[in-house]
Amino acid sequence: MAVDLEFEKFRDYLAIPYVAVIYSLEREDGEWVRRAEYPELPECAAEAESATEAIELLEAERVRVIVEMVRRGDEPPRPRPPLRSGVSGLSSLPSRELFLMVQSKAAGA
Repeated sequence: MAVDLEFEKFRDYLAIPYVAVIYSLEREDGEWVRRAEYPELPECAAEAESATEAIELLEAERVRVIVEMVRRGDEPPRPRPPLRSGVSGLSSLPSRELFLMVQSKAAGA
């Protein structure tokens, strides 16, 4: 019940549709990685071997960044209105499940 109340506080923010950018990037050591980022959301990016993995990491990072901003009292950018469906991002997980996953990782950190 408490988790559902906390999730409700973030529901609209998690439904904001940010535009994702995904590209290949060569690191200084010559290794190629895929980088996924939401340029409209400050410091929200992830790198991985595959684009699929980078997207999955990016989604968890999107939730973490939004939750952190709201808890600090900052308003996440709203380049467009939240989606009515309450789902945003590239993850196949519903926002609530992704929120719970990120919260449990943060609690364990």
